[in-house]
Amino acid sequence: MSPVLAGVLQLLALIAALALAYIPLGTYMAKVYSSDRHWRVEKWIYKGIGADPDTQMRWPAYLRGVLAFSAVGVLFLYALQRLQGVLPGSLGFSSIDPDQAFNTAVSFVTNTNWQSYYGEQAMGHVVQTAGLAVQNFVSAAVGIAVAVALVRGFARSRSGELGNFWADLVRGVVRILLPLAAVAAVVLVACGAIQNFSGIHEVGQFMGGSQQWNGGAVASQEAIKELGTNGGGYFNANSAHPFENPTPFSNLFEIFLILVIPFALTRTFGLMVGSVKQGYAILATMGTIWVGFVALMMWTEFAHHGPAFDLAGGAYEGKEVRFGVGASSIFATSTTLTSTGAVDSFHSSFTGLGGGITMLGMMLGEIAPGGTGSGLYGMLIMAIIAVFIAGLMVGRTPEYLGKKISTREIKLAACYILITPALVLIFTAFAMALPTPANSMTNSGAHGFSEILYAYTSASNNNGSAFAGLNADTQWFNTTLGLCMLLGRFLPMVFVLALAGSLAEQQPVPATAGTLRTEKPLFTGLLVGAILIITGLTYFPALALGPLAEGLAS
Repeated sequence: MSPVLAGVLQLLALIAALALAYIPLGTYMAKVYSSDRHWRVEKWIYKGIGADPDTQMRWPAYLRGVLAFSAVGVLFLYALQRLQGVLPGSLGFSSIDPDQAFNTAVSFVTNTNWQSYYGEQAMGHVVQTAGLAVQNFVSAAVGIAVAVALVRGFARSRSGELGNFWADLVRGVVRILLPLAAVAAVVLVACGAIQNFSGIHEVGQFMGGSQQWNGGAVASQEAIKELGTNGGGYFNANSAHPFENPTPFSNLFEIFLILVIPFALTRTFGLMVGSVKQGYAILATMGTIWVGFVALMMWTEFAHHGPAFDLAGGAYEGKEVRFGVGASSIFATSTTLTSTGAVDSFHSSFTGLGGGITMLGMMLGEIAPGGTGSGLYGMLIMAIIAVFIAGLMVGRTPEYLGKKISTREIKLAACYILITPALVLIFTAFAMALPTPANSMTNSGAHGFSEILYAYTSASNNNGSAFAGLNADTQWFNTTLGLCMLLGRFLPMVFVLALAGSLAEQQPVPATAGTLRTEKPLFTGLLVGAILIITGLTYFPALALGPLAEGLAS
């Protein structure tokens, strides 16, 4: 079987699996966030944290809950790392330096999981399980909660109430993420991923000799890492490591885990607003962009010219032979079009245009299908922008799901769109202009610029993947990337929740003959075009200096 055909068949199998899970998972999540019942274990949690799950919150109270919970998470994870040297199960590793502890704490709380350290050489069992793994669950649940709050803003009228953050957070963890992650961990163990709490021991190599490796609860960490679109690896090689991702089947299964919740949330959205067709329209937009990017990535990696590439049958440098070019292309596209950041290949070794595709996927805002929750609310913001553009074309007040998009709503949507590009471009400019950060580049020219641009794009969009040719473990990068992660996560949430509150206060307007039918293919096409044009106009000059210049020169 040719490598191209193998890649296409894997893509088709993945699409079939996602289609089978779409309706049951999307329907189940809609029931979870619409139910008035509380499970007994949830009541214990509410009592322990002193929260009343039945209190309805307006957007400022909901936002305070998000920020307060996340701030406590950052402080706890920072303290855990700084105290690692005196904790049991530390495997002899010392405490983490302050700047790296700050970067890592912010990274995992913001669902970014950027790692400037070697996991197997820095983090003991307690930090990995009680710190990083816990944040993998709760940071993903926070993203879903904010998305559900925005959906309620569309669904409710004349109330301004968005639900209860603590109830949404706890339900997301207890009813959705924990059960799915438990099943996924069992599957990964069956595939060969390790799951233990062993210390450092000798591991034999295929060609002779041995290496020292520590064990760990890898399968369970890997399950929620992908399912929650987190991305942080137990080992430095991430999902290219055979302990984390042993076989071609486990590789395809991990891609499925990355995509299944973000895609299924579109059905949750459709059910909660009372129109499944609206959910299908958002799904079609996400699916069109995702399939298009996968096809482009496969084309660039299989068809790139050059004697070595022709003999190998594709650009194999930096890719695992276990997976091949096709599966690595699907993984790279999926992980950068979501806020996952996990990698099963070396993005810095992709072709110039292939590396540009991974960057562009993040620059879109990671909305196709995006992260757990963040992808849905990002796509709904873009839908509001598209409706506004359509309203300008026909000269009438734009409406979306029965809610008027007035000056206030479009200002909030515009602020959401602008904050991430501002972080990426400003910090990239400073890093290239100053001598200290520029010294961290291992490559010069267009590829070196791409390393810096990729790092700030990944951090500001809460992705977490890296080109891996950049020494990011410096005070400059640990601090500035940490700031980008914080601002790139929570400032957009401020605008999303403010927008949700504004929409929830409105009285729905009835549809008329002049209302834009946002469930039709025409709107899907308009939305795809708006996303690509807005992103292209924002990032094209920077992309032209990096991956485009490199790709055209090769």
